[in-house]
Amino acid sequence: MKKVLITGGGGYTGCHLTSFLLSRNFKVIVFDTFWFGNYLKKHKNLKIIRGDIRKFDEKILKNVFSVIHLANIANDPAVDLNPTLSWDVNVLSTYQLITKCIKYRVKKFIYASSGSVYGVKRERNVTEDLELVPISYYNKTKMIAERVLLSFSDKISIHCIRPATVCGLSPRMRFDVSVNNLTMQALTKKKIIVFGGKQIRPNIHIKDLINIYHFFLTKKIKSGCYNAGFENLSILTIAKKISKITNTKIIIKKVFDQRSYRQDSSRLLKLGFERKYGVESAIKEIKAAFEKKKVQVLPNTFTVKWMKFRNIN
Repeated sequence: MKKVLITGGGGYTGCHLTSFLLSRNFKVIVFDTFWFGNYLKKHKNLKIIRGDIRKFDEKILKNVFSVIHLANIANDPAVDLNPTLSWDVNVLSTYQLITKCIKYRVKKFIYASSGSVYGVKRERNVTEDLELVPISYYNKTKMIAERVLLSFSDKISIHCIRPATVCGLSPRMRFDVSVNNLTMQALTKKKIIVFGGKQIRPNIHIKDLINIYHFFLTKKIKSGCYNAGFENLSILTIAKKISKITNTKIIIKKVFDQRSYRQDSSRLLKLGFERKYGVESAIKEIKAAFEKKKVQVLPNTFTVKWMKFRNIN
């Protein structure tokens, strides 16, 4: 039974990934600050360590087969709250962690980067071969962390996964990501407010992302960076899908920011990965959970608002 460490294992993606790997007979160690709450259920093969990645104890890595590094300050607005904190967490702590992994002979290091590292591209097929032109502190921290990690690829297997905007249900829910946010607007306010609408955003269902991490964990794949996004949709197209499913109206407000982001995940698909979910299934799942009163909007479902409220630094 292989042991896996998930940093940030209590987050939106992390708690979902944790339960998935436990169901696949992995031993899992979760290391997390649990700033947004602990939604993990007790399990005989789960060890939970509450801690700050900036003060990570290397002894935790004893007999660990793989590290899935999710711990970070996520998204542009959250990083902008305290850029120094974000550089410490997203870059410096990543460097310190990878050096400790090498010391303890960890076999694989899977890193949650971001599809936003490309910046704004005019190309319709945004592949891993394109130049990275980050336009925010968050983008820059992800790009530099990738480069730091890949410099060690001669000593440990490194996989940098660049997810698109994630959507769908999770025990630690987020409503500050586009599909989830617009769906909840429709369900709670009976209307969807779209700013602009022509902006293109790549999307990935959280279950597909979890399957990708499992795919890299269990397959022999060369080190490198891999896009993880399957639906490049305009915000208005997403809103129309939600409107159709929830029977709500759309209100469009004009904005001048029309930055568009796309992703091409052909490299991942050529490895044999099969996508199973999508934006529409995420919308339907959230709607069904809302109607059964299994999901609700809480202060900690919005990253920036909660970090401000908790004065996290």
